[in-house]
Amino acid sequence: MALVRGVDMLSHHDGRRSIDFRKGKRLGRYDHIVVWYKPQKPKWMSKRLYQHLPETLSIRELKVEIHQKGFRSQQLLLTTTLLDAQLYSTEDLALVYRCRWHAELDLRSIKQVMQMDVLRCKTPAMVRKEIWIHLLAYNLIRKLMAEAALAAGLNPRDISFKGTLQTLVAFAIAGWSCPKRRQSLLYKSVLKAIATHRVNDRPDRIEPRAVKRRPKKLVYLNQPRSVARTRLLTGT
Repeated sequence: MALVRGVDMLSHHDGRRSIDFRKGKRLGRYDHIVVWYKPQKPKWMSKRLYQHLPETLSIRELKVEIHQKGFRSQQLLLTTTLLDAQLYSTEDLALVYRCRWHAELDLRSIKQVMQMDVLRCKTPAMVRKEIWIHLLAYNLIRKLMAEAALAAGLNPRDISFKGTLQTLVAFAIAGWSCPKRRQSLLYKSVLKAIATHRVNDRPDRIEPRAVKRRPKKLVYLNQPRSVARTRLLTGT
């Protein structure tokens, strides 16, 4: 389905299929192309869509050795639809897969910086709208960061997401009251201010997977707040 849209795949091997580098078309050491057969239909997929999918798919499997001190994994088993070994080397694919960490950082930006870790709507329809609004706002902020980076000659990842959001909040009142003839000048000022929020370049940063500060031990509210308030007033 991704290939139909012109999107290639690079992912960690999930272990559901066995890997034997002695089989398939050899591209190099621990690097080959094999044929994957269509698995059984998952529950979420319709029967019509399942029937339209091809019976086989050519997949490149490769193993990457990691010699970086402090890294948890010593080797990676990767699968990809990028089959040209001359155009996409093992080292390039490993570097691209390492950028997967940005997905974790982006989720943190959505859930913590934009405060989507707790959904406040009560009905499923409104919860879906709340999620889509957050994603829309996130994409608009990322687009603004890209424009600010382009104007300042930076990489968009060099700019802080939280700093961009704080800048937008700071300029919000000025934007609402700004006359049309000065909106272009204000927009350039916003881009310039966003570009000043740089993220420190810390390659190969290593941190322990542990939390230093302990959360405060409080009693969890397991009933409606109105009921709990009534019990406090009545002493029951």
